[in-house]
Amino acid sequence: MKPILNNTTVNSALTATDSHHSKQIQLRAYELYEQRGQEHGHDVEDWLRAEAELSMRQGALPALESIAA
Repeated sequence: MKPILNNTTVNSALTATDSHHSKQIQLRAYELYEQRGQEHGHDVEDWLRAEAELSMRQGALPALESIAA
């Protein structure tokens, strides 16, 4: 029998996924900052580039069925 997904289950899974994804973006953005020689003033650019890079690597978000499993 398939597990029944309720709002709490889905929200908890998405929050955990979002938190992990944000941490990955943060780490990559910091790498970009360091590669630039720790030059300030490019934080938004680094964040957006990191986000785009990780999105391209990971492809689409996992289906809800795989989150609930």
